[in-house]
Amino acid sequence: MTVVEAPAEHRRPPSVRRIVTPIPGPRSIELAARRAAALPAGLTSSSGVYAAEAADGVLVDVDGNSFIDLGSGIAVTSVGNSAPRVVERATAQLARFTHTCFLVNGYESYLEVCETLNRLTPGEHEKRTALFNTGSEAVENAIKYARAATKRPAVVVFDHAFHGRTLLTMTMTAKNMPYKYSFGPFASEVYRVPMAYPYRWPGGPDNAADEAFEQFRLVIDTQLGAGSVAAVVVEPIQGEGGFIVPAPGFLRQVADFCRERGILLIADEVQTGIARTGQWFACEHEGIVPDLITTAKGLGGGLPLAAVTGRADVMDAAHPGGIGGTYSGNPVACEAALGVFETIQTLDLLARAQRIGEILRAELAAIARDTTLIGDIRGRGAMMAAEFVTGADHTPNRDAVAEITRYAQDNGVLTLTAGTFGNVLRFLPPLTISEELLMEGLGVIRDAVARI
Repeated sequence: MTVVEAPAEHRRPPSVRRIVTPIPGPRSIELAARRAAALPAGLTSSSGVYAAEAADGVLVDVDGNSFIDLGSGIAVTSVGNSAPRVVERATAQLARFTHTCFLVNGYESYLEVCETLNRLTPGEHEKRTALFNTGSEAVENAIKYARAATKRPAVVVFDHAFHGRTLLTMTMTAKNMPYKYSFGPFASEVYRVPMAYPYRWPGGPDNAADEAFEQFRLVIDTQLGAGSVAAVVVEPIQGEGGFIVPAPGFLRQVADFCRERGILLIADEVQTGIARTGQWFACEHEGIVPDLITTAKGLGGGLPLAAVTGRADVMDAAHPGGIGGTYSGNPVACEAALGVFETIQTLDLLARAQRIGEILRAELAAIARDTTLIGDIRGRGAMMAAEFVTGADHTPNRDAVAEITRYAQDNGVLTLTAGTFGNVLRFLPPLTISEELLMEGLGVIRDAVARI
């Protein structure tokens, strides 16, 4: 076992892109061999490089290569990796105590996180928050709250959705490979309806909202019966599905429909929440006030923490002892979350996310002008994507995205892919990345596209 001594002070790697070995380097290759011998084959890693340290917009691997990080650990390190206030708060808590289990002995930081989420989430109604470990747990517990409150069984989700990897959330997820293949049978009482995906809507983007809503309405009213539906669960911007921003007006129609029929609306903000899109929550862009909101990823600044925040009457519907978990709302993770809130407010990262979005959209549009490969650019704030296609029929171009990703990594830029068809290049840079570093990373992306 390797023994690593804690640094005397919080040292941050320089914000530079630097490649000193082939990618992956010899040390990463050595660790990959150990991985193959010790870990199951299905537990994969897309980059093949092993991290040694990271901060803000850079990740340094075990071979000394320094990468511009445009993925933030899939939107987790939104305030920057090893953000000072996150590190300071978590470190201090580690010295006090690491765990008590909130179900046995409470602690104030859990209350502070919940009070903050109650205040920040949309709506002036009375709210309650419960903490968990992962996004999947948050979504699954939101369903439990909804079923307890409505006494109804059915859950409605959308095409292209991703909600997690547990049995229920895997069932709610749309994409078969790799998330569902060979893992059935799946949970019951989960039903899927079309998403108003403007770029790929058969009737064209201008008709997407109304036509998709009409199909949504027909499924619930004629096939399921609204009186059987506990909740509709939607990502205000679909993440793994390809950063799909629903057609304007679609979410408002869905929200109004749910309210009229006593169906709870759950906003899955696991990837979109906590300042990522330039608002605290992406549903704010549409003026939507969900009954329940799930958060995770960016909430804990890199530590496992998730939450369900919702109407007090709904959250109070579950019986005592029915909701919980041994590690849920761990005190170290709660302190990290308080550090996240402080960092966002102190550095005005809501405005920063909006500025990053402006840069991403402008630079991707400039790249698109020189190629026929990019069919659509979409997203909000620091959550932006380009969909790669071939031909007039918009055939998904998965190979182009794979080639761009490989080139970028070989030249010191870490990116992520997404999309039901694997043809979307997504950008989730830390909100603390410098404009210079962001532009440098996008320059590498421009070079990669030009090579194709």
